[in-house]
Amino acid sequence: MMRLKTRNLKFINKPLALLLLVTTSVFAQPKKQKVDGVIGVVGDYVVLDSDIDLEYIQLKAQGVDTKNITRCELFGKQLEDKLYAHQAIQDSIIVTDQEVNDYMNQQIDAMVEQVGSIEKVVNYYNKKDEEDFRSFFFDVIKMNKLTSQMQKKIVDEVEITPEEVRNFFKEIPQDEIPMFGAEVEVAQIVIKPKISEQEKQNAINKLKGIRKEVLEGASFYSKVVLNTDDKASIGTGGFYKITRKTPFVKEFKEVAFSLAEGEISEPFETEFGYHIILVEKIKGQEIELRHILIKPKVTDEALKQAKADIEIIREKIVKGEISFEDAAKASSDEKETKNNGGVLFNPQTMETKFELTKMDPALYNQIVDLKVGEVSLPYLDQEERGDKYYKILTINNKLPEHKADYASDYLKIKELALRDKQIKAISKWMEEKIQETYIKIDKDYQECDFTSNWLKK
Repeated sequence: MMRLKTRNLKFINKPLALLLLVTTSVFAQPKKQKVDGVIGVVGDYVVLDSDIDLEYIQLKAQGVDTKNITRCELFGKQLEDKLYAHQAIQDSIIVTDQEVNDYMNQQIDAMVEQVGSIEKVVNYYNKKDEEDFRSFFFDVIKMNKLTSQMQKKIVDEVEITPEEVRNFFKEIPQDEIPMFGAEVEVAQIVIKPKISEQEKQNAINKLKGIRKEVLEGASFYSKVVLNTDDKASIGTGGFYKITRKTPFVKEFKEVAFSLAEGEISEPFETEFGYHIILVEKIKGQEIELRHILIKPKVTDEALKQAKADIEIIREKIVKGEISFEDAAKASSDEKETKNNGGVLFNPQTMETKFELTKMDPALYNQIVDLKVGEVSLPYLDQEERGDKYYKILTINNKLPEHKADYASDYLKIKELALRDKQIKAISKWMEEKIQETYIKIDKDYQECDFTSNWLKK
């Protein structure tokens, strides 16, 4: 599309680290034996001929058709990545070994799961043993984390004014004005089953019993594994490392920071359920702790009552006794949307409009047959953490596919304008840093038609 078009590989935002999740079919391909060698140098980094082969493997593993991607293009991308990483070090961007090792372990586990054994992974990359492979993989991941953070630093410094957005839109030729897909504005009312006082007390009593057993010598770690409802931390024995800025709920942090080393809290409540915390270490403003979460049970009767309550609300809306918006404000149990009349926000755009083709499939299936103003039947849904609830939905507004309109599509146009300015900022940064950095290109690649001036002509 217009100015935003760039060549296939330039300015692609890499993920925070290299994705080497190669598929079984990729591992099954025969290896080509060739003599490896240095084909480029950027600052303190070298580009090997084998790096280009590795790029092809990665792209194929991600489903990219590589038949029209040349070695020159991939070499240019390697040079860019090396320049980002080199400059990241000059700018004192830090990537810790722990951060790299944690990510590396996750990726290796995923590769082994796909192909069956670490030996197959090691053999494919033609490394002597697992230690040799880990050393190689560590360097790859660290460089790519530096690359990603340097790119982020450049684009994060780019801001755009309303005047720039307006000028950007005015400069788009009429026949190149982008089309935006059909959009909807969706609202919902959520009714959660009420937890009985008895079930709450059962959870508290269970935690009190666990606390007593730990104080008498039982292993807190074991109690976590056997009892916690926090599935995210069960594998680490309920372990978390937090500061006051960690995005945990306020009640959890208040209790954690009130405890001394080795102390176990009494049971306390958050929106997730009931907890106890054991503080293991206090390091300045950082706390290392373990916790156990117990969620009070939701009875079948409570779920039936929630359904009955939402059916009554729906009936009043359908009869015109109350608007959907007022019913949401009065009765919805979803605090994020309650005060907004139940209107959902698109987490990708932070607008209230959802493009149908990019909508979450589960939500799309729930609203696809609804007309504007129509109220759905009650749905039994479930939060990520497993809590069940009932909801009803309506469509407040539907917009058909249309050409971008400055007034109604301002936020989308602003995003396009910002991306355009970021691309220009990266190009300018690249031009300047190439001139400042030691660069050497092997003679076999000096005929490449690079996008950037790597040959400093």
